[in-house]
Amino acid sequence: METAAKQSYKQNYTDNVELSIFNCGHEYCRPGHTWGPGVRDHYLIHLVVAGRGSYQVGGSRYALAPGDLFLAKPNQLITYTADTADPWEYYWVGFNGACANRLIQAAPFTDAEPCHHCTDPQAVRSALYEIYLSRGTEPQDEARMTGYLYLFMALLMKEAQETMPRAGTTGSQYVLAAVKFIQFNYSHNISVDDIAEAVGVSRSHLYRVFIAAMGQSPIDYLTKYRIGEACSLLKNSALSIAEIAASVGFSDQFYFSRVFKRVKGIPPSRYLAGIQKA
Repeated sequence: METAAKQSYKQNYTDNVELSIFNCGHEYCRPGHTWGPGVRDHYLIHLVVAGRGSYQVGGSRYALAPGDLFLAKPNQLITYTADTADPWEYYWVGFNGACANRLIQAAPFTDAEPCHHCTDPQAVRSALYEIYLSRGTEPQDEARMTGYLYLFMALLMKEAQETMPRAGTTGSQYVLAAVKFIQFNYSHNISVDDIAEAVGVSRSHLYRVFIAAMGQSPIDYLTKYRIGEACSLLKNSALSIAEIAASVGFSDQFYFSRVFKRVKGIPPSRYLAGIQKA
């Protein structure tokens, strides 16, 4: 294990409202080194390259090892801690902007799964290091850093695609098409019949291939996807619960609240109160 050391860069000002890097770096952590509990005002992604540690968010704790990524979203209460016997080494990048959420939505993270094990950790590591190497105060430095951030996110998008069902069979192709239809249309009043019609199969056949590929029914996937989007809006917008319900495809706020409680264990009002308290 290397001696504890940290290389980091923090951006103090940016004109880029679309996508801007807040900070980046590389650290060999001391045994037991902890950040938090606390919140960030931006998206923050770490890649563990050596050692071990833990990440706590949303009431869950994740044990992490080399090749693991973990995501913190703005205003999430988080804690991450290096192992006392085998403290981790990691790279990170923090960023925000108008298109940041769209990029994160395409990455291999969800509210239920904020961590991801890389299939190609070396490529991801190199992309993160290039962001740090491009640091500087001149406009061209910022442009170069942002360019490498896009390349880093492109790798994560590839990782996300590889975790989706393979398109090698007709059944998997139907599932992929159904998932894409849901992701583009969840905010509308769609049903399983609408999904099956869009994909071009019967409702019963869609159910069978979806269960086989995803381990859950199409309606369960649709419901969880909507509630995941609702959680993001509760955390990152000033919309009312009724407005959020409508934004994720529920015409009835009270039905939305019942479904939200079934999926998350608490009603949206309590979920929101917890965010505000944090």
